[in-house]
Amino acid sequence: MPEGSVPQGSLPQRSVPQGSVPEKARPARIGFLLSQLGAHAGEIFAAKTRDLGITPSEAGVIRIIGRSPGISQRELAETLGSVQSRVVALIDRLEGAELVTRTRSAADRRVQELRLTESGRAVLRELRYAAEAQEAAIVDGLTPEQTAELFAL
Repeated sequence: MPEGSVPQGSLPQRSVPQGSVPEKARPARIGFLLSQLGAHAGEIFAAKTRDLGITPSEAGVIRIIGRSPGISQRELAETLGSVQSRVVALIDRLEGAELVTRTRSAADRRVQELRLTESGRAVLRELRYAAEAQEAAIVDGLTPEQTAELFAL
């Protein structure tokens, strides 16, 4: 085999600078760990939304309408970065579940204003409780200073 060539199926040896941490002793990469944390948090959130009878997408819509009562379907689509037909389908499901109401705008009858029903507000409260509990679990074991630093990142 010619000098400097690498046998097929093996990787070339990298030179490790003096004093650096050996590859095997290094912890997992931060990007990987953050990805895993995000995936785990997403699974927990999806399970909570299932318990409430909605999807994560519907939960997002409920949160936005809760923050902006009377938001139009068009404004909601823009906020979500979604096409209006997708938003209409989401609202149809939420209206069918009696979580959201659609009413014509008094200012412009072409516009449908969205509001949460009492049941929708109850679901929003449950989502907030779940988010607070999940956040507490994520920062459990961190000092207040470490938690503040994490939020600042």
